[in-house]
Amino acid sequence: MFLEQPKKGEPKKGWIEVIAGSMFSGKTEELIRRLRRAEFAKQKVEIFKPAIDTRYDAEDVVSHNATSIRSTPVTSSQNILLLTGEVDVVGIDEAQFFDNGIIEVCIKLADQGIRVVVAGLDMDFLGRPFGPMPALFAVAEYVTKVHAVCVHCGDLAQFSYRQSEDNAVVVLGEKDIYKPLCRRCYNEETKK
Repeated sequence: MFLEQPKKGEPKKGWIEVIAGSMFSGKTEELIRRLRRAEFAKQKVEIFKPAIDTRYDAEDVVSHNATSIRSTPVTSSQNILLLTGEVDVVGIDEAQFFDNGIIEVCIKLADQGIRVVVAGLDMDFLGRPFGPMPALFAVAEYVTKVHAVCVHCGDLAQFSYRQSEDNAVVVLGEKDIYKPLCRRCYNEETKK
């Protein structure tokens, strides 16, 4: 996947790419990898993340293994449209934390000829589709599902099991609160 330079008189081509999976599956790492490649190709890149995600840094997007890239924290998906100037690529991390307006924002950007790369959790801690992610899958040209490794059995993990009693849908945390589990191990844990 790359952004071809349009021929004279042709409009730029835009599209949406979604990277999804459980916690510790490498979503943010893959987002950063794609955005760095675009920067290397001298494309103008803007990166956004929800302002509530301050786990590693208040501004930068940071993966679990400490790879980072500069970003702009925003409180609403509509702010992305206001802050996006002349760019070739827009990156959006932790899309599940945005309001449903993020879907229309991504469509508008792609329609303007911008490559949009979005990363987020596909399911919440209860194993349900998370926020706007299912709709983003539907409108995207490319969807990449990444997996973690189950910490119990070593199989591919697609569930983010919450180890605390908190029932709020959004609880920021790391290995102290969440662990990646495969379907079988997730079902065993939730029966306890």
